[in-house]
Amino acid sequence: MSIVSNKKATLNYEILEHFEGGLELLGHEVKSVRAGKIKLDGSYVVILGGEAFLKNAEVSPYQPNNIAKGFDSQRVIKILISKKEILRLNQKVDKEGLTLVPLSIFNKGTKLKLDFALAKGKKKHDKRNDIKKREDTIEIMRTIKGER
Repeated sequence: MSIVSNKKATLNYEILEHFEGGLELLGHEVKSVRAGKIKLDGSYVVILGGEAFLKNAEVSPYQPNNIAKGFDSQRVIKILISKKEILRLNQKVDKEGLTLVPLSIFNKGTKLKLDFALAKGKKKHDKRNDIKKREDTIEIMRTIKGER
């Protein structure tokens, strides 16, 4: 059960491989994320200095009238994954020109996890084909439902 998901990721990118990592959040950020006050639209994962980070994710304050000192809604969030996985991801991103895209944030026990993917950007005609296929399947389902 995801708390929040990046709905445009599957439209804009061809997902090649899924990964899961923990998020290093502050106390008030955990409360905000669990309340669903985070936006993943336009965010991305980057590897710098042998560590993975989530950039451009906007975490809204849990209590807008009681904001912590130095609160930054677009703070860079560290992703907790193994060094071996980071090296593998870094090689794929550098050599093959792929992107790391966040897909969703979910609870796993008491921990908050980020589901992200190794992805390849889609061209405009690929996006149009996907939209056409989706509309066709919806139309087929409507006609089948209407026949009953």
